[in-house]
Amino acid sequence: MKFAFAIALALPLGAAAHSDKKDDAHIRQTIAQHRTLAAAHEAAARCLEAGKPEKECHAQLARDCKGAGIGKYCGLRHKH
Repeated sequence: MKFAFAIALALPLGAAAHSDKKDDAHIRQTIAQHRTLAAAHEAAARCLEAGKPEKECHAQLARDCKGAGIGKYCGLRHKH
């Protein structure tokens, strides 16, 4: 009986360890995406500070975010 109980407790722990690895990869990917988008938005802010036209800065933002963000202003796409 004790052995069966120990096995029953160990199974969810093994599943959690596998799930943690998958979650870690997802978290690393999300962090990288946030950094990519932050860099693109920072570049857009510097562009505007330099006095360049908003249309030009937004066009550069769209190019910098291609494939990383969504929408006209490069929003974050969460994939759960």
